[in-house]
Amino acid sequence: MPQFRYTARDSSGQLVDGVITANDRSNAISQVEQKKFTPIKIIAADGPSTAESPVKALPAPDKGGEKTLAKVEQKQVATKSSASSAKNGTATSAANPPVVVTTISHAQQYLFCEQLAHLLSAGMTLDESLGVLVKRLKQPKLRALSQSLHQSLLDGRSLSQAMKDFPKIFNSLFVNMISAGEASGSLSVILRRLTVYLADIKSLRDKVQQALMYPAFLVVAGIGLILVFMTTMVPQLTSFFKDTNSKLPAVTKMLIDANDLLTSYWWAMLGGIVGAVVLFKAAVSSPAGKLAWHKFKWHIPVFSRIPRYRFYAQFARTLGTLTENGVTLLRALELLEDVADNEFVRLRMVELRASVVDGATLSGAAAPQNIFPEMFVDMMGVGEQTGKFSDTMNLIADVYERELDKQVQVVSTLIPPMVMVVIAAVIGVVIYGILVAVFNLTSGIKTH
Repeated sequence: MPQFRYTARDSSGQLVDGVITANDRSNAISQVEQKKFTPIKIIAADGPSTAESPVKALPAPDKGGEKTLAKVEQKQVATKSSASSAKNGTATSAANPPVVVTTISHAQQYLFCEQLAHLLSAGMTLDESLGVLVKRLKQPKLRALSQSLHQSLLDGRSLSQAMKDFPKIFNSLFVNMISAGEASGSLSVILRRLTVYLADIKSLRDKVQQALMYPAFLVVAGIGLILVFMTTMVPQLTSFFKDTNSKLPAVTKMLIDANDLLTSYWWAMLGGIVGAVVLFKAAVSSPAGKLAWHKFKWHIPVFSRIPRYRFYAQFARTLGTLTENGVTLLRALELLEDVADNEFVRLRMVELRASVVDGATLSGAAAPQNIFPEMFVDMMGVGEQTGKFSDTMNLIADVYERELDKQVQVVSTLIPPMVMVVIAAVIGVVIYGILVAVFNLTSGIKTH
């Protein structure tokens, strides 16, 4: 039976190497993963020579093992790069300068995780998978990201350590889940779950955006229609009524005054709007102002239900995923403090975590905070009592995702009629002001 040399990381993050007997390379990777190791390189024992394989040149693991691996692999990369440049006869770096990656879109992040999970699940090592992504991915940012992570891996760092170099792409929650996957030897499983998680988060965002898109369009269209009435029809009527020297009704005079204000002092109105926005931003930038504004948003009747249910679903789904993959409850709660993007909720989460540190159960600590519904807390308590906490949290996430769908439908159904009523009322006042003035004018003519 053939033998394979492997290089992997153990649960503490240290590099280990050895020889394993297996039917084929795929079976060898499976055996390494069963040892709770994350495989980096696996080659046949009678495969490439020392000059081609850094694994074969590795000494036994010791304190300097990572540095040795880094030096050997850097030398290999430099040798390959020199040979490629000599063959091409051109300096590719001058023609194609490196892409600096700071952020990527949510869709690109999802694509990267999905592709990496597929390659690892297909039996490739992490080193090979990142190398394939460098060649396969078409987007320059994703290719540059894959190249950077691959180079960090060659330098002796783990994937989670390399991801910390991109905090705007991989947040602390993402990095900790990858670290948990490396420690448990189930990196491919963790990546698949992260892919599902990213898809769920995108679905939640899309639902909220779709719910607000049509009402926003109605508001813009209504404001435009009102401006057209006020800037075209009312001025024409103003000049007509001035020529007749007739006394105008109160509503018509109000419309004419509003038109004069809009056309003569538009700059003052624009300045007032800009000033109000600046003052509002200054107010909410202070800790007290930000807390007050976020608390107000959390308690707005009807319209606060969408961000609330989105928070419930995301909190439960993330907590279930984290605890299911070996992240401790206290660490998971720390990572979840910012999941609502709301300072009022964040402070409640800090108090909740402090109560758990003091020995309270999660459900017991969550009840006094008054940010979770009673049913949420009760289901959480059942999960703690039955020992199926992760499964229960995922079930809670399913429940509140369905509730979120209902709330999105309610709000998306409720807002358009409200906007239409407001627009119709304003336009109705304009038309009434015009008609009543015309009626008075014609009545005066008949009397004379």
